[in-house]
Amino acid sequence: MLSVDVEKKGEVAVVRCSGRLVRGAEVSTLREAVISEKNTRVIMLDLSDVQMLDAGGLNALVSLHLWSKSRGVQLKLVNPNSFVKQVLTSVGMDRVFEISSFRDALIVIAGRDCREMRYAMAS
Repeated sequence: MLSVDVEKKGEVAVVRCSGRLVRGAEVSTLREAVISEKNTRVIMLDLSDVQMLDAGGLNALVSLHLWSKSRGVQLKLVNPNSFVKQVLTSVGMDRVFEISSFRDALIVIAGRDCREMRYAMAS
């Protein structure tokens, strides 16, 4: 079973996935959640609580990557646990997707203003 929770802040949607991202209803659940956020600039898939990822789940991620790219939406995979990261790496998907920590993704999304604030705070 896959549960999905979506939190939206401005033009950024965070889709938190928990459970099994496998062929069947789980894939449909993820697709519906992501596609419903079509009016955002960035969709971050938080994969930290995904315990299982099969070929159907990988196919769904690739499909969503293509869907988002065709609509000018950035799709980022964040916080994949070690199992998910290993699966993505073993099939070469780490070269297709932007994969990062949640903190790094937020810094990139925030852009220059965030970097300037961080630099000012460190000085």
